[in-house]
Amino acid sequence: MREQLNGHAGKCVWFTGLSGSGKSSLANALEVELNRRGYHTMLLDGDNIRHGLCKDLGMGEGDRTENIRRVGEVARLFAEAGIIVITAFISPFRADRDAARALFDEGDFIEVHVDTPLDICEQRDPKGLYQKAREGRITDFTGISSPYEAPPQAEVTLKGAEHGQQELLAQLVKRVI
Repeated sequence: MREQLNGHAGKCVWFTGLSGSGKSSLANALEVELNRRGYHTMLLDGDNIRHGLCKDLGMGEGDRTENIRRVGEVARLFAEAGIIVITAFISPFRADRDAARALFDEGDFIEVHVDTPLDICEQRDPKGLYQKAREGRITDFTGISSPYEAPPQAEVTLKGAEHGQQELLAQLVKRVI
C-alpha cells in the first residue's frame, strides 16, 4: 500500500567513508536529485541524529556502535514507510554496518563506500579535526587513532578523489533507482 502511494519502494542508501571523504556532500546531492525526480526521501546524518536521537552518546567505540544501531533502526522504519532513506555516517566498523544491513530485505540496503584516501580527506578537513586528532586533542578519531574497516563488497564504491561530484552522482542514481 505504501509503495503504491509513494510510487516507489522504500530502501536504505548507506554512505560510509572517512571524515572528509565526500559522503555527506554526495548524500545531499543524491537526495536533491531523487526529490527532483519525484522520489520521497529522508536524509539522516550526524547533524540531525547526534543532536536529538543520539545526543546521549559519546564518541567511544561502544557509543559509536549504539549510534549506528539506532540509525539502522530509524532507517528501517522510514524504508518500511516507503521512503528512500539516505544515511551519511562514517560507520567505521564492518560489524555495525552488517547489523544495519540485516534489518533490511535483500536488495533494500545499498552500501555506498566513498573511498577517498586519508591524505585527501585531511586536506579537505574544514573543521581541523584531523589536525586535532594528530595532536592528541581528539581521541578515537577514525583513520588516525581508531580504525576504519572498509566494506569488502559494497554495492557501490565511489572513488572520491578520482571523479567529480556530478559523475559520482550519476553512478549513484543508476544504482539507486
